[in-house]
Amino acid sequence: MDEIDRIRAFSRTYTGQLGLLSRSYLGSGLGMTEVRILHDLDGPEAVTARQIAQLLGIDEGYLSRVLGGFARRGWIERGRSKADARERPIALTDAGRKELDSLRQASRAAVGDRLAALSPAQRQDLAEALDRARRLLQPEAAEPRLRDLQPGDAGWIISRHGALYARDEGFDSSFEALVAEIVAGFLRRHDPARERGWIAEGQEGERLGSIFCVGEDPARPEVAKLRLFLVEPEARGTGLATTMLQACLAFARAAGYRHMRLWTHESHRAAGRLYARNGFRLSDSRPARSFGQDVVEQTWERPLT
Repeated sequence: MDEIDRIRAFSRTYTGQLGLLSRSYLGSGLGMTEVRILHDLDGPEAVTARQIAQLLGIDEGYLSRVLGGFARRGWIERGRSKADARERPIALTDAGRKELDSLRQASRAAVGDRLAALSPAQRQDLAEALDRARRLLQPEAAEPRLRDLQPGDAGWIISRHGALYARDEGFDSSFEALVAEIVAGFLRRHDPARERGWIAEGQEGERLGSIFCVGEDPARPEVAKLRLFLVEPEARGTGLATTMLQACLAFARAAGYRHMRLWTHESHRAAGRLYARNGFRLSDSRPARSFGQDVVEQTWERPLT
């Protein structure tokens, strides 16, 4: 199958398993299109029927009949537009929001039932794959932003490093312990003028990666070390890694460092290409036994002046 057939095959599986083609979605008496209309009426501001029709790409006559049914159930109320008397903004009533909340809870329960047969790792893989699909299909979405660490970020950094490196590299728990030590040391002792950690955050507040700039050695104050550079699988290949690396380099220069060094493994070939494109050179490479695996450790470095 080519890409189109594979996507169509997934769509058939998805719609069938979740009952999206049923005449009564989750026993609500509503079809899936009606449920979607109800969902899109739940916003911070009232919307018009024309706006809903344009957003969902549905016939205005059909939409009018659906809205009439909602009105008879007491789920919506219509206002008056000061700008255009022909347009009547529509908003959910308390009864409409109660119905929508019930549908959302039922939907979560249905998806949860489907996921129950999967292991935690499989559920994580599925969520990551769907996140990446959504982002690929929404290129107009806002760019991720870089922010400073907040409470709760440390645990996420440790957990995601441990989980992803175990999955992708086969690393044992000693790697997660090392990450925990690095994070704890940063939180206890870092100098904000000379060291900084960032979280890459998506438009919905989801964490997409981390990167740190720290001092390598008090005896060598001119050298910065890049640490804890992680990009979630769904955000790889989007340019986010380059944005994060450039932010880290810019901070290091502004903080007065003249050189940056990092440590990684030969198996991280995509990362190696990223470092090479951004002025780093491979200065050392040697075989080692680390984290329960035979690895080839690498040191990359570059001047900052």
